[in-house]
Amino acid sequence: MRLALEKEWVVGERIGGGGFGAVFEAQGTGGEKAAVKLVPKQPGTEREMLFTDLEGVRNVVPVIDSGEYEDQWALVMPQAEKSLRDHLQEYGRLPLKEAVAVLSDITEALTDLKDRDVVHRDLKPENVLLLGGRWCLADFGIARYADAATANRTFKFTGTLAYMAPERWNNQRATSASDVYALGILAYELVEGTPPFNGPHEHDFQDQHLHGTPPPLDTVPPLLAALITECLFKAPQARPAAGNVLARLGKIPAAALSGGLAALAEANQGAVAQQAEADRRASRHATETDRRKALFGAATTSFTFIADAFLATLTAAAPNAEVRKGNQGGWTIRINDAQLTLSGPKETAPGAWSTDSTPAPFDVIASATLSLKVPANHHGYNGRSHSLWYADAQTETEYQWFETAFMDTASRPVASATVPFALDPHHEARSAISRIVGLHQVAWPFTPLVVGDLDEFIEQWATWLAHAAKGRLAYPRQLPERAPQGSWRR
Repeated sequence: MRLALEKEWVVGERIGGGGFGAVFEAQGTGGEKAAVKLVPKQPGTEREMLFTDLEGVRNVVPVIDSGEYEDQWALVMPQAEKSLRDHLQEYGRLPLKEAVAVLSDITEALTDLKDRDVVHRDLKPENVLLLGGRWCLADFGIARYADAATANRTFKFTGTLAYMAPERWNNQRATSASDVYALGILAYELVEGTPPFNGPHEHDFQDQHLHGTPPPLDTVPPLLAALITECLFKAPQARPAAGNVLARLGKIPAAALSGGLAALAEANQGAVAQQAEADRRASRHATETDRRKALFGAATTSFTFIADAFLATLTAAAPNAEVRKGNQGGWTIRINDAQLTLSGPKETAPGAWSTDSTPAPFDVIASATLSLKVPANHHGYNGRSHSLWYADAQTETEYQWFETAFMDTASRPVASATVPFALDPHHEARSAISRIVGLHQVAWPFTPLVVGDLDEFIEQWATWLAHAAKGRLAYPRQLPERAPQGSWRR
């Protein structure tokens, strides 16, 4: 068969098929090898033609020619070496370094697609092809622009059951977070050799995605296990954005632990399993209460990774320090007269932070406090404390832990002995981030705490702890210590 588009192609044997068409070998008049996909002109399938131009998006299979053939759409693409499914069937689960490289290629594409407001919606090994030495996304047959809320056929339930995010089973709109969930399923499959949920029937998959807990990841570094766990959170708002996933993948090869840290990471897996079970129980239909419960489950899981990494680093540097474990993953470390305490996370009551009459600019799900105390000096100064909030403080619906702190304004008659100080998410803290001058203001910018990238955060607190242990912790030279403006959305 000959296919006349912008160029002429000789179509050969069928070599595969996507969700909305069949794929054939093809050869151009100049001898170049290609693959042509023929998509029947059924209602809604014209959406695939929207994605013939994704110039500038990394690691997608490009469309080099397109048009119509009889009652079908025609897409011509370079012929790939193989699919990721073929690769997995040949080699089984992948070595860590190769798995991270594959995931990095895919996540680069997802990062660029998010910038273009494109949601793939059918990410799976069959739709990842090896082309020019890179693993590239293909088959945009059910992809959509993120703002395409209505269409004659939205294909909400089209996809591959093993990779479909919980919100899609609840008939909610697919977003880039849905692609991140599918990436988590795929990542699990690369390192374990099988997806976390295996059906086999549709109702089995639905129950597993909505309420199931993936088997623990015991064979990969803790940072990768944490990342995959976060990608598989039931609440889409709790999953990391594709750009965050890409940055953290870059740190995985150097993440191997040994000695005490390896033992701590192993112990941490039990806590992760407990938090994943809490996340499973919190996954219900999308009421506000259930949404917040699911997000709180995600918050406590992320907090565990942060708290354990923080304590492990401090005790590695100060092995003789006195350490006491607290509630909900919190702890206290004491050196001489200096005491650093991290409280466990507590859930934020919605009415305490934001009300109909006094709305807040962003949502807060949970909070914790990090405080450094010393005996009061002759000025009455006895240390500092910071707030840790799990919130969408910078990007709407993208939740993570943030560090911040507060100070008194000049209008407050009595200065605090703790400077700066932590505040729970309530009306006093809300007034501090508002445009109206109140009794408090932000003294430390809202700074994201990213698992695997905590070096600056830990180094700063280690320095303050060292000063405190030597009796040299001083009242801040200036307030705010770092410019906070612009660090949260208004």
